[in-house]
Amino acid sequence: MATIRFDVLTLFPDMFTGFIQNSMIQKAHEKGLIETRIINFRDYAFNKHRTVDDIPYGGGDGMVLKPEPFFEAIDDLIDPNEEKPPVLLMSPQGERLTQQKVNQLATHSRLILLCGHYAGFDERIHQYVATEEISIGDYVLTGGELPAMIIMDSVSRQIPGVLGNTLSAQNDSFADGLLEYPQYTRPAEYRGYQVPEVLLSGHHLRIEKWRRQESLRRTWERRPELLDKVTLTEEDRIFLRQLEDQQGE
Repeated sequence: MATIRFDVLTLFPDMFTGFIQNSMIQKAHEKGLIETRIINFRDYAFNKHRTVDDIPYGGGDGMVLKPEPFFEAIDDLIDPNEEKPPVLLMSPQGERLTQQKVNQLATHSRLILLCGHYAGFDERIHQYVATEEISIGDYVLTGGELPAMIIMDSVSRQIPGVLGNTLSAQNDSFADGLLEYPQYTRPAEYRGYQVPEVLLSGHHLRIEKWRRQESLRRTWERRPELLDKVTLTEEDRIFLRQLEDQQGE
């Protein structure tokens, strides 16, 4: 029944226990919307010591993950008669994860995630096992487990029924290319700080307009480069020009 299945190859399966057994991900499992299999790729090592890394050819610091466990694991996980699902290698050299990429990944019924450690993967894993490489940012982490969890979380949110409110994912930051508008809840006044009057008005068109303008304002202030990729209405452009004029005063 699962809408999407995640197969995760890692040396540290226990890192995923809390992630899977809490909050949205746990509820999605209970509903049968997602399925997760956490696989220790050490189980696919060839020798009796279950060695998964070795020194790099040509010398250098650190240890490199050996190709055999990954090739063997993929052979075991994928039926040769079925279409190969995306095999995502977690790497700072990979394609930057964006909401658009998340949306694309969510169209698949299965994803295989490769989590590395040590000094990286043998290049043959990059070339012949992974179908693509994903980076969550321009920095280096100890391993690929946290990036894998980020992919699993962000992709799961796009699966219908995972979120309690079906509009939540649509209104998230980046869902339409803009940052999300400010949110408020009760009380309407606290320590002298007021909720904007328009949100208390009950006038849905005014609220919708305010939210759109606040998304534009926040994006313009914090991530202006995103505006180049957003489809803007003439009303949006007028509002942005007003912001620029106010800045120049």
